[in-house]
Amino acid sequence: MPAPHVILGVSADATADEILTARRELARTHHPDAGGDADDMQRINEATELALARLTEGIGETPAEQAASVPHGYRVNEPGWIGETRDMPSFTVEALPVETFEALLIVGAELGEIVDDDPPYELRTLLQSPLHCWCQLDLVPDADGSTVGVSIAPVEEHPLPRLVDVRNAWITALNGLDWSGLDT
Repeated sequence: MPAPHVILGVSADATADEILTARRELARTHHPDAGGDADDMQRINEATELALARLTEGIGETPAEQAASVPHGYRVNEPGWIGETRDMPSFTVEALPVETFEALLIVGAELGEIVDDDPPYELRTLLQSPLHCWCQLDLVPDADGSTVGVSIAPVEEHPLPRLVDVRNAWITALNGLDWSGLDT
């Protein structure tokens, strides 16, 4: 298999944000739901995981190197947070990405504050107490649904909540929504 950065079309020293952006762009054309090939998408997913894993191996040397490897809008308080607080894939929603994204926007506003979004594939939030943390959700089309990956990062002087608690908060809130109004 070629090097992961070659498959993703990024430089060997790409940041996590660049790696995830490249994966999202490739998924838009190579995912089977977009007319692509399942084997190609699997190689892209494996390359993404390998590139991120290699990236986390180098985190912790200097604050500048840590900051360069963390997705835009996040702060590093603990070396290696990307590998320790990332759940990809985390859960599946039985709705297409556009509907799932709309639902996640509603839930994100309930759980905290929407910080940044790239519809319908990425959402960044600042979750409020008791789950006070930065949270990024990455959506990937998955058959007739959407797979959602969850990444979290600490907020200054707040302990990082357990990833399973953050994931469960999103799932509980999504399950409590009236999905009938989200049909597009």
